[in-house]
Amino acid sequence: MADLKKLAEQLVNLTVLEVNELSTILKEEYNIEPAAAAAVAVAGPAAGGDAPPEDAKSEFDVILKDAGAQKVAAIKAVKEITNLGLGEAKAIVDGAPKPVLEKAKKEDADKAKTLLEAAGCTVELA
Repeated sequence: MADLKKLAEQLVNLTVLEVNELSTILKEEYNIEPAAAAAVAVAGPAAGGDAPPEDAKSEFDVILKDAGAQKVAAIKAVKEITNLGLGEAKAIVDGAPKPVLEKAKKEDADKAKTLLEAAGCTVELA
C-alpha cells in the first residue's frame, strides 16, 4: 500500500507546471478529469504549515519578458491566451517585454504563465 501521507506531501509541493503535466497525464492515460488534484496543489499546505501568507493582490499582469528559442510556440501560446489574431500575437512576441494579460485574476494569470513557460518563454507576474 502506498504511503498516503508522503503522497499528499508530494502533491502539495508540486509547482504549477508540474500540476499541469500531472493533469495532462491523468486525463490522457487514465481518463480522469483532475479538478480535485489541481485544487489541492493550488491550495498549498494545510493551515499551520510552512505556507507563506496569502497575497492580498487580486489582479495580475502577465508580462512576456522573453519569447525564448521557440518563437512559433510562443506566438501560439499568446494567441491561445489572448484570443488575438496571428498578426497581433506575433507583434506581442516580437515586442517583448510586453504585457500579454492585464488585470487578470490569479487563476487566469497562473494558467497563462504556465502556457507561456511551457512554450519556452520567460514570464513575470506583476
